[in-house]
Amino acid sequence: MNEENTYKNWEKNGYFKPELNPDGKPFSIILPPPNANAPLHFGHAMYTVEDILIRFHRLLGDKTLWLPGSDHAGFETQFVFEKKLHEEGKSRFDYDRETLYKMIWSFVEENRPIMENQLRRLGFSLDFSRKKFTLDEDIVKIVYKTFKKLYDDGLVYRAERLVNYCTFDGTSFSDLEVIYEERKTPLYYIKYGPLTLATTRPETKFGDTAVAVNPSDSRYQKYIGKEIEIETVLGKAKLKVIADEMVDKEFGTGVVKITPAHDFEDFEVSTRHNLPMVQVIDYSGKMNKKAGKFEGMYAKQARAEIVSEMQKKGLIERIDEDYVHRVGVCYKCKNPIEPLPLEQWFIKMKPLAKSAIEAVKKGDIKIYPKNFEKLYFQFLENIKDWNISRQIVWGTRIPAWKNNKTGEWVVTEGEAPKGNFEQDSDTFDTWFSSGQWPFATLSTTKDLEFYPTSVMETGYDILRWWVARMIMLGIYMTGKPPFKDVLLHGLVNDPLGKKMSKSKGNVINPIELVEEYGADTVRFALIYGNATGNDQVLSYPKLEAAKKFINKIRNISRYVLEMKPNDTKENPQLNDDDKKVLENLDKLVAEVTKGIEKYDFNFALNNLYEFIWHYFADLYIESSKTRRGEAQPVLEQVLKTSIILLHPFMPFVTEEIYQKFPKRLDSIMIEKWPKSSVKKNIF
Repeated sequence: MNEENTYKNWEKNGYFKPELNPDGKPFSIILPPPNANAPLHFGHAMYTVEDILIRFHRLLGDKTLWLPGSDHAGFETQFVFEKKLHEEGKSRFDYDRETLYKMIWSFVEENRPIMENQLRRLGFSLDFSRKKFTLDEDIVKIVYKTFKKLYDDGLVYRAERLVNYCTFDGTSFSDLEVIYEERKTPLYYIKYGPLTLATTRPETKFGDTAVAVNPSDSRYQKYIGKEIEIETVLGKAKLKVIADEMVDKEFGTGVVKITPAHDFEDFEVSTRHNLPMVQVIDYSGKMNKKAGKFEGMYAKQARAEIVSEMQKKGLIERIDEDYVHRVGVCYKCKNPIEPLPLEQWFIKMKPLAKSAIEAVKKGDIKIYPKNFEKLYFQFLENIKDWNISRQIVWGTRIPAWKNNKTGEWVVTEGEAPKGNFEQDSDTFDTWFSSGQWPFATLSTTKDLEFYPTSVMETGYDILRWWVARMIMLGIYMTGKPPFKDVLLHGLVNDPLGKKMSKSKGNVINPIELVEEYGADTVRFALIYGNATGNDQVLSYPKLEAAKKFINKIRNISRYVLEMKPNDTKENPQLNDDDKKVLENLDKLVAEVTKGIEKYDFNFALNNLYEFIWHYFADLYIESSKTRRGEAQPVLEQVLKTSIILLHPFMPFVTEEIYQKFPKRLDSIMIEKWPKSSVKKNIF
């Protein structure tokens, strides 16, 4: 049976719609929306976990909704599109805002159908009639409404603060989007008048507004509160020496320079000591006019020039070439992040985090595996205000207008105010819109009966990025948690155990494996032998094992279903083997049901594998061959129950076998989940 034709038949008959079981108990999952800019990667194949839950609850008779959607993925999509422009010898700067936006929209519209068909190819039983996109007009209206409410409640503010800025990509980021890498960087010991201090960034010295020591450091007590005169490559300057607990007495000489415009810790020090902020690096990553003759140089180039001149003047005491420290880099281009002062929109996160912490502590939301609760609480208890402004074109533009006469800002729900106003050119951080995904999608599809959703299943790596934000914004806007359970899966690494990435050249396309092995095989390999929440290695031996298992199931079904009805004996008597296989079948029903309900999918699938292959096929079928006519009803009962239990894991082969039963419904999709049968007569 062709998998693609089977899927088309399911979709055509409306088997994925919750209306299939209109009187059932609501059960819902919102698909974590894949980025609309590119085909699926192997991590998306883990949607298999959600499909298992969805198909299981349909068979239980629940009113089941699995709602698909896609994310415009603001910065990531623009990043991908700019690479495409670069390959064509063009740049984003060649186009005005409206033209660039339309070009990216067309690019995304070309890719979205590819991604959706890949979801189908993997057998994911999504109700595509309800699909949503984060830039749908009705979704955008809800995003605007949330922003306006946050603003009215005093939880959104605009301020010039230090932000994580990528000078290569031309936008700021939140703290979560900065990746820290250990890098070897020279540590320069520089003479600052009577003091010597250590720094990795001599190029920012033109923005120094103080020198700091630890208040308990006895070496420098006589300098605290006084001005010192220092010599620079641009002439002499005076700086005040301040005392602050931030200074680590063990780092370098125990003296540090304070550059509030280019270092987050220094910025905090400046707020405590009322120091000015002097910016010397611009948003293109070049030195500005305050750097004198170094103006126009990129910071890294300027560093080398400045160090060279300082050495000539005898201002460098020594250089430690082997200093290793953590450097913040852009998670996409891997260029160092530049802390820069910029006026942005921020959300006060502490009040929102409080409700999200309480929801998990009270049990309104349960996190599986439970050990991830610690990471969740750590993030929320130490959360900082969220910078939601992005200096990109692609995305939802912030509904805030500046009065050109008074300089005051007006926030609306999308409508432009009358008068001399100019809209903010920034767009929202993608996570701000996707953080509203559960209530935004369900309210726009008139499916609010499914809110709160039943399960949010996703990778543990975005627990902080996305899940925590959904919880905070969901509770804030609706008064209810957006889902009851959070289920986290691990990463799928390459066969050598390394994380897949394009830069490493080890990315494996899941659809290529589906074409080679079949969707059921890929799904089996992702679940079998893998504990929930753990990382796993893409295993070709498991793919081969799954192929053999499918062949075994087909062989079993041919053997059982080739028996002609008139060869079956009337009123057969159950012997001990019959009774035992039915008792074990009962246990299997209980074990698989328990495994799925407890999110222990490997336990459920392993029990199915062992029962079907090593008990049903190897023992019972062999023992029944001498009394085939009498055993046939039991054989059919065990086979049918087994494939229904297996259906959520391997939907295509189970549908194929189901179609061969003489007495059946139109599809295994509208069967009912088996219950205990030991005490009832199966004939």
